[in-house]
Amino acid sequence: MAAQYWLLGLAVLYTLYFARTLLIPIVVALLFALLLSPLVNALKRFYVPRSLSAFVLLACIGGPVALLGVELAEPAQKWLKRLPELGMQLSEELDSITESLAPRQEPAPVPEPAPPKEEGGFTFFGLFGDDEEPAPQPLPEPPPEPAQGAVTEKLLQGSLELVISVVGAAPLLLVQLLTFVILVLFQLIFGQRLWQGAIEIFPRVRDKRQAGLVVARVQRELSRYILTVSLINTALGVTTAAALWLLGVDDALLWGALVGLLNFAPYVGPLVALCVLGLAGLVQYGLEATALLPALVYFLINMAEAQFVTPLVLGRNMRLNPLVLVLWLIVWGWLWGAAGVLLAVPLLVCLKLAAQQLDILQYWVRLIETRA
Repeated sequence: MAAQYWLLGLAVLYTLYFARTLLIPIVVALLFALLLSPLVNALKRFYVPRSLSAFVLLACIGGPVALLGVELAEPAQKWLKRLPELGMQLSEELDSITESLAPRQEPAPVPEPAPPKEEGGFTFFGLFGDDEEPAPQPLPEPPPEPAQGAVTEKLLQGSLELVISVVGAAPLLLVQLLTFVILVLFQLIFGQRLWQGAIEIFPRVRDKRQAGLVVARVQRELSRYILTVSLINTALGVTTAAALWLLGVDDALLWGALVGLLNFAPYVGPLVALCVLGLAGLVQYGLEATALLPALVYFLINMAEAQFVTPLVLGRNMRLNPLVLVLWLIVWGWLWGAAGVLLAVPLLVCLKLAAQQLDILQYWVRLIETRA
């Protein structure tokens, strides 16, 4: 039996890895539909058709997001174009630091020429007389010059590959975005009836009313969590953008949107945001102490959010063991890349909440919630 479970787990990992282009928009659409389904159900009580409410809600959310994307397209494109230049600047700094730290090689001493031999003495075919002249000493080879620009070429190549990969992934992203919109609409319109039909049709579900209540409770808790986390991360992004704008940092709106999005991945996301803001400050202010100001401001805001706001608002729902959380992030980052890192924590919390509401896997839930 244990071998069957291991084979089943490997099959699931294999499917998640090789079907990621299909599964990522489906999972994102499921989470987004969970966020909007209580509003659609509430409007249904006021005799608003589900199709109309779904289109209106999606337009109300998609409109501002589209405007924000248009607003951020120009600075994002500018930074993508500057990646090779930034790589060159960084590599030049690294080369200069490497040269300053490398030990200087003193030139090898050049041997003095031998003094001219005095004539005299009797020689017979070189067998007698003075000693033979010493063989000329070969000149020492000059030391090999260090490979200048090796780091420069490597970083330039990496930045160009990143730009090419981003441009090449644009058609796939558009297809996934269209799939996401269609799935959200269909889930909001027909998903509720599908769950009710499954409860009524399948004979294994004996207590139909209790099963319907459990599904509604799970849906309500998951929607509340996703909405709360989304509002917290949005507030974090807006606060960071406002603080950076007051400090005069270029493209403050872009950095605010980026840190708000990265905050869906605890530990990893804030660390990446710190590195990005540090690089942005370095580009704008140069090698000065002021360059650390954007990263420092974000660090203070993020610490206040992580230590006070999120635990106070979410409470028990965010009781996750840090080691389990990091391992979960690593696994989903390996499976789905950056999208997996952003979706990992919402998926883990959704699974935990569903297990609590369904009263299953309680030992695993308690293990996930253990804290130091």
